Amino acid sequence: MAQHSHAPRRVARSTKQNTFFGGAAILAVGIMVVKVIGMFYKIPLLNIIGEQGSADFGNAYNIYAVLLTISTAGLPVAVSKLVSEANATGRQNQVRRVFRLSLALFLTLGVLSFLIMSFGSAQLAGLMNDDQAAPGIRALAPAVICVGCLSAFRGYAQGHGNMTPTAISQIIEALCKLVVGLGLAYWLVKAGADQSHAAAGAITGVTVGTIVALAYMLLNYLMGRSREGLAKDTPDSNAAIIRNLLMIAVPITISSSMVGIVTVIDSSLVQGQLQRALLENTDCWALYKDFMSFDKLESALKAWQATLPEGTAVSMSLLSDQLADGSKTAGALHDALEAASRTLYGNYNGALNIYNLPTSLMAAITSAVIPAVSATLARRDRRGTARITGSALRITALLAFPMGVGLFVMGEPIMQLLFAGKLEVGLAGPLLSTLGLATVFVCMMLVCNSILQAHGFVNLPVFIMVAGGAVKIFANYNVVALPGVGIYGAPLGNILCFGLCLVLDLVVISRVIPGRPRYLPIFLKPLVASAIMGGAAWAVYGLLARLLRKTVETDGVLTYVLSWKGNAIAALAAIVVAVAVYGVLVVALRCLSRDDLALMPKGDKIARLLHLD
Repeated sequence: MAQHSHAPRRVARSTKQNTFFGGAAILAVGIMVVKVIGMFYKIPLLNIIGEQGSADFGNAYNIYAVLLTISTAGLPVAVSKLVSEANATGRQNQVRRVFRLSLALFLTLGVLSFLIMSFGSAQLAGLMNDDQAAPGIRALAPAVICVGCLSAFRGYAQGHGNMTPTAISQIIEALCKLVVGLGLAYWLVKAGADQSHAAAGAITGVTVGTIVALAYMLLNYLMGRSREGLAKDTPDSNAAIIRNLLMIAVPITISSSMVGIVTVIDSSLVQGQLQRALLENTDCWALYKDFMSFDKLESALKAWQATLPEGTAVSMSLLSDQLADGSKTAGALHDALEAASRTLYGNYNGALNIYNLPTSLMAAITSAVIPAVSATLARRDRRGTARITGSALRITALLAFPMGVGLFVMGEPIMQLLFAGKLEVGLAGPLLSTLGLATVFVCMMLVCNSILQAHGFVNLPVFIMVAGGAVKIFANYNVVALPGVGIYGAPLGNILCFGLCLVLDLVVISRVIPGRPRYLPIFLKPLVASAIMGGAAWAVYGLLARLLRKTVETDGVLTYVLSWKGNAIAALAAIVVAVAVYGVLVVALRCLSRDDLALMPKGDKIARLLHLD
């Protein structure tokens, strides 16, 4: 009997160790493919729907993301954790019951979210200070149901250590979004639809993608189920499983929802504070004079002021009062302010699209960490747990640091390469550079949260995220309205929020997790390598930009201009050099350990090749 109980544990341990980063790599490749497809989607989309349509798209998607997170964020993690624990101890009937109950919960929450988005779209758009986002919110409503069910199937597969179905389903989603979304947006624009309805057409592709991906996951599940054998274990009761699911899922959902909720609040807050600054202090117009025209806003403001008693102070509260009274001049001014803030936020949202690429890659590691650590804990393998925890932090640092530094150094060249003629590069570029600093913090924070959750500390990330979110909202409320800062202050909230969350996470990990990782060896080498890489990228780009720029004479004044082609050559060359330099430094500085490589496919051979002890 004893031999029977121990055999599956030894097999499970070997499998998990060999497939941990292998599964993460599969999912990472899938995510990268998805993001490449997303680039082919978002870049032409901006050209089709414009800056204001981009703002409508982003605001609708932010609402969707919040409700999606509330309905699905914690349960996939809970499913993968309970499934991996049951697998580690050979309880297959327990695995099946966990999946069935989780699917029922997902479906229920998805339907509730669907009803909220369908019948409350106008109210939700109003909360975003963007009434034109309502059609997009309605178009996304059915996707919530499908993604809920998708999450159940993905959590089940990840609990088995199989990341391939998740990766394939995500690629299917992206392809459908590309083909259907772009096609509908283009057709609607050609048919004379406004930007908000064109944005809704683009968003419809997301809904179609979730339906097709769900069909694939269902087929994959049915094929895998047919190969399963009989099991004799007695599963826990429905009530016990639901209780365990909710005890894990609810805190994680709250923690994950806080990111989305804070983003929605911040989006509404930033646009609201931009409108306030544009109205109450026209000096701030000078910040954006090179990027947009204020003729309509200026004429609407003068017309409204003409209706006010002489000497009346201009304020948002006064404008709101007159809007409530039905004043036409106040309505025209409100529309002009909203259009200006949407244009500014559309450029910021373009920078956010690039900023979100590195953070989304962390989903591969976070998805692999929780079931892997949970399985080692179920087997009471403390050494294996410590190894996976340390390796996850080290790999994350090796990815996050260069991506953050790269965005900081190459912010404007990247935006010019991807969005020239679609966004105001001189505005969006500095925003992306500042967001690059936040990239390091948010990537590390996400993996730290997964480590804490896998160890059973599911409530701590909630409190930490609440603290970080409060700092973000406070910072943006005060900074964005400053006449000399404006939209350039929006990324500051991200830096302060996720920087604080990361520091608190690391402190907690060092205090509560046995075999705590040594932070200095983990972070120092990637930081040094990334700094040198950033310097190399900056030098190469600067040199090539000088060589490739052209002299243009305007009204007798000579100026230097770098064409899109010249920028593309300089930027791509700088990126290639940066990747090469960083790769050499990672090997030279021995940033990876043998334990890290042992968790990767063919890791032992790579370790021998690199002469790692």
